[in-house]
Amino acid sequence: MPEWLEAGLWGLLAGSALVIGAVVGYVARVPRRVIASVMAFGAGVLLSAVSFELIAEAHAQGGLLPVALGAAIGALTYTGANILLARRGARHRKRSGDVQPSEQEQPGSGNAIAVGALLDGVPESVVIGASLLAGGPVSLVTVLAVFLSNVPEGLSSAAGMRQAGRSRRWVLLLWSAIALVSGAAALAGYTLLGGAPPEVLATITALAAGAILAMITDTMVPEAFEDAHLLVGLITVLGFLIAFALSHA
Repeated sequence: MPEWLEAGLWGLLAGSALVIGAVVGYVARVPRRVIASVMAFGAGVLLSAVSFELIAEAHAQGGLLPVALGAAIGALTYTGANILLARRGARHRKRSGDVQPSEQEQPGSGNAIAVGALLDGVPESVVIGASLLAGGPVSLVTVLAVFLSNVPEGLSSAAGMRQAGRSRRWVLLLWSAIALVSGAAALAGYTLLGGAPPEVLATITALAAGAILAMITDTMVPEAFEDAHLLVGLITVLGFLIAFALSHA
C-alpha cells in the first residue's frame, strides 16, 4: 500500500471515532457524569501523546527553538480562532448539556460548531500523517490517543447538539464529514511535508502539539470538570499513565 494512502487511512480511522461517539451520544441517553469521565480520560491520553510523542519527537528532530516557536504559534492560532468561533456560538461545542445555542437562539451557530470541530481535529490528523515521514510505521500511540479522545468529543458534542434541537441527520452528516476531513488532513500531512528539513517538521509537529494542548484546556477539561468534579484529576491521570505505558511498551 502506498504510504500516502496509508496515512490517509490512519487519519480516517482516528476520525471515525468521532462518528462512533456522535451516534452513541445522540441516540443513547448517556449520563453526563459518564460523558465527563470519558472526556477526562481522553484528555489524559492526549496530554500523554502531546508530551511523549509530539513534543519529544519534535525536540529530537529540531531542538528546543523550533519546538518553542511551533508550540507557541499553534496555541496562539488555536486560541485566536476559538475566540472568534465562541462569539458565533461554538464556545460550548463539546458540552453535553443544554448550553449549546440553537439556530433560533443564535443563527449560524451550527456552522460555527462545524468549523470549531474541524479546528479541533485537523492538527491531530496532520501529525498522524507526518509520523510516517521517518520511513517507519505510523505512531500507533498517537493514533490510539486521537481515537480515544475523539470518542468522548463526538459523544459529548452530539448530546449537546440533540439538546439544542439539531436533527440526527445534521449531526451524523457533520461528524461523518469531519472524519473524512481527518483522513484528508493526515494525507496532506504526509504529502505536503515530505522532503521538508527536520527543523520544519519539528516546528509543524510542535505547532500541532501546541494547538492540541490549547484545545484540551479550552474545551475538554472544562467539560470534564463541570460534571466529574473532584474525580476529574484522578481519571485524567489514569488516561495519561495508560497512554504513557503504551508509548514505552
